[in-house]
Amino acid sequence: MAPRKRRQTQPPPSRLPWAPDTELVGLVLELTANAPDSLYTQYTVGLHAWFLDQVRQTNPELSAYLHDGQSEKPFTLSRLDGDFLTSGKTLKLKPDTTYRWYITALYQPLTQWLAEWVHHLPDMIKLRGAVLNISRWHIALAPTTYPNLSTPTPTLPQSLSLSFLTPTSFRRKGHHFPLPVPRNLFHSYLRRWNDFSDQPFDQTAFLDWIEENVVIQRHRLESMKVAAGKKGVVTGFTGAIALGLDSGASQHPEFSQLFHTLTQFAPYCGTGHKTPFGLGQTRLGWLSPETPALPSMETLLAERISELTQQFLAQRQRQGGNRAQDIAETWATILARREMGESLNAIADDLEMRYQTVKTYAKLARRAILNNHR
Repeated sequence: MAPRKRRQTQPPPSRLPWAPDTELVGLVLELTANAPDSLYTQYTVGLHAWFLDQVRQTNPELSAYLHDGQSEKPFTLSRLDGDFLTSGKTLKLKPDTTYRWYITALYQPLTQWLAEWVHHLPDMIKLRGAVLNISRWHIALAPTTYPNLSTPTPTLPQSLSLSFLTPTSFRRKGHHFPLPVPRNLFHSYLRRWNDFSDQPFDQTAFLDWIEENVVIQRHRLESMKVAAGKKGVVTGFTGAIALGLDSGASQHPEFSQLFHTLTQFAPYCGTGHKTPFGLGQTRLGWLSPETPALPSMETLLAERISELTQQFLAQRQRQGGNRAQDIAETWATILARREMGESLNAIADDLEMRYQTVKTYAKLARRAILNNHR
């Protein structure tokens, strides 16, 4: 069920940063740190929780809808874009350095909530012991509507480029698929378009057309593992890709138009899965120089979770099915984060699990590692 409108009085129209019928928008908040505070490695979970709590404080129904009310999430949240220090097993913020945090909305009630929220931004974001001051905000992706985005273009470009700024991945047959195959890209975009635009298209016919007519002209890609979301590891790619249409594409001009529309939609909706936790940040065009690598501690955590997951799976007699994978990923996430110095209380909060359960899983994971070394 769609959430109700907020009860509080709407700001006067002259104060709204975009029109009331706006359905899509992208913002960027500029944040600064006063001290070299330690930032726990999976801080994107904290940013996700902080954002939902901001919505909950004034519109609990909208917050519940964003949290678990639909199959596709109508927003994306980026990682922090900026320079970090590394110290031991933690990331540290650089004092007086500007960090950029991107938020996009794909859903009219959320864009209107954002229109009010930016007039009453809190002073800071607290991520456990780390404090980031909110210095200012501005529009990163132009406010628009789905009809405006899908307005027919008389002359369509025959080549378009997309850049993937953060690790991007798809789910395929129960595994991560870290390649920008055109069918996967446009399946990702069309699912969200059909959910939120009120202008749905038949997926099968369009995706078959994509597979037959869209070609990869060039690419610059790099794969990496990253701990993303509440548990487990994602193998994703970053970089850029140029896509073109072959001569047969012109036989279906409506699909050529949709191809163009969805590439314009991509920066708003992100690519692949776990976009509310910083993955799949997408921009139009071939961006250079090379996108920066993740801070080393994030890479180390991801590699450790992946290593432990494989060890726990190998120890289980029945390795098939989602349950074995889920248990192995949960144990691995808890133990790896504990090894990085995080408290069990903090891990339990992030995973939304009982403290006693997390404590038990940590003991079982350690015991399994010891048994493996005997």
